[in-house]
Amino acid sequence: MHTVLLLADAPAQTLPARSMMAFTLASHIILVPLGVALPLITLVMHGYGLRRADADALLLARRWSAVMAVQFAIGVVTGTVLSFEFGLLWPGMMGRWGDVFGIGFGVEAWAFFLEAVLIAIYLYGWRRLPSRIHFLLGLPLPFVALLGAFGILAANSWMNTPRGFTLDPAGNPVDVKIWKAVFTPMFGPEYWHFVFAMFVTAGYVVAGVYAVGRLRGRRDRYHRLGFTIPFTFAAVCTPVQFVLGDSIARQVFHKQPVKFGAMEIVWKTDTHVPEYLFGRLHPDGTVSGGIRIPQLDSILAGFRPDTQVTGLTSVPASDRPTATQATVAHWAFDTMVGIGSVLLLLALWYGVLWLRRRRLPESPWFFRAAACAGVASVLAVECGWITTEVGRQPWIVYQNMRVAEAVTATRSTSLWIMFALVVVVYVFVFGSFLAVLLRMRSRWRLADEQGGPRPAEGAPGPDTPETDTPYGPRSAGSRL
Repeated sequence: MHTVLLLADAPAQTLPARSMMAFTLASHIILVPLGVALPLITLVMHGYGLRRADADALLLARRWSAVMAVQFAIGVVTGTVLSFEFGLLWPGMMGRWGDVFGIGFGVEAWAFFLEAVLIAIYLYGWRRLPSRIHFLLGLPLPFVALLGAFGILAANSWMNTPRGFTLDPAGNPVDVKIWKAVFTPMFGPEYWHFVFAMFVTAGYVVAGVYAVGRLRGRRDRYHRLGFTIPFTFAAVCTPVQFVLGDSIARQVFHKQPVKFGAMEIVWKTDTHVPEYLFGRLHPDGTVSGGIRIPQLDSILAGFRPDTQVTGLTSVPASDRPTATQATVAHWAFDTMVGIGSVLLLLALWYGVLWLRRRRLPESPWFFRAAACAGVASVLAVECGWITTEVGRQPWIVYQNMRVAEAVTATRSTSLWIMFALVVVVYVFVFGSFLAVLLRMRSRWRLADEQGGPRPAEGAPGPDTPETDTPYGPRSAGSRL
């Protein structure tokens, strides 16, 4: 069916192709949490502002919508590059399997288009539409953002557990069943795990900005609201995400046992398997470093110490990750779980104090931790994707096509040059994104400090979004 391609026999262009794809995906995923979750967080703040007639909440929603628009524009650029790379770098996969799983990319493209239209309407609506109509027109935004995630996760989960086709004698897929190709065994666990990861990450990232403001002495209502609503959103989602993470790990244990063996650096199939916290797997199957906890891996996998865990040697060397790849997947997995555990403790700290005293914690250490939580959660998302992609090696379509079979025939030298150009472009794009955000922050802060005259009714002017809320003047007590 397939040519056996060992790592040593992989084409020279495999390394630059994988490196370029990894770089662009790792860069793009930094923006994804804001793209998926910021619309919902913004609308929660918007609805709160309307319900309470809260000028500060409305101003926050207006400013977050501006950040959302800038982020979307940058995300379209990086996402488009990724779409081209699928066809340019992996023509073997797209040529053979595109008709089976390509619908996921189609759904994502339509979601991008709809989201662009809805963001434009939402931005235009500030001060130009009646407040409730404007809010109602923004309500589809979170659902469209989730639709985009649906499309890309449908494609990725199919690559992990391919279904919905039969193979003809030449090894090409025929009799495609779209419904089965979309809703594969890994789709549900992978989709909800990803979505809640985006909710958690976006909430902590946004709250972290205002946590830094709190540490710098800004304790006005504006900063309290800017911190409390997104942090509460993330804190509520954190324990749910922890449960979903456990669920997807069990699905990998059952559906992709060799991948699970790589994540846990299990060399030989056995029961009473120990858990290694970090540690390094060597080609001879030994593990060095890390913390060894007897029997814990079997207990975590099946709630019993006699649970059998499939090891890497259960399949030929050409069908499993190398020792180095397994170590990378294992470290990424442990880092993700470790960060998730710390975030859960932070959420519990916040939740217990809020339930008992109905106020924010006073400890500077809490706000220092909250300020770091956003960066930590982004790192956890990166580690999650590393686990997913590296743990599946050497398969690009699990047990159906190897990475080396799918790679382009373009010379490796050309790919390295292309990779360098992509790095230069991405440095410029992300540098511009950061410069725009800092410029927006400086302008908003200056407007808050100086106040400034209110514009005439019906004539919003350049300073309107900063000096006043979209539906009325900002309260005097909220000035910085």
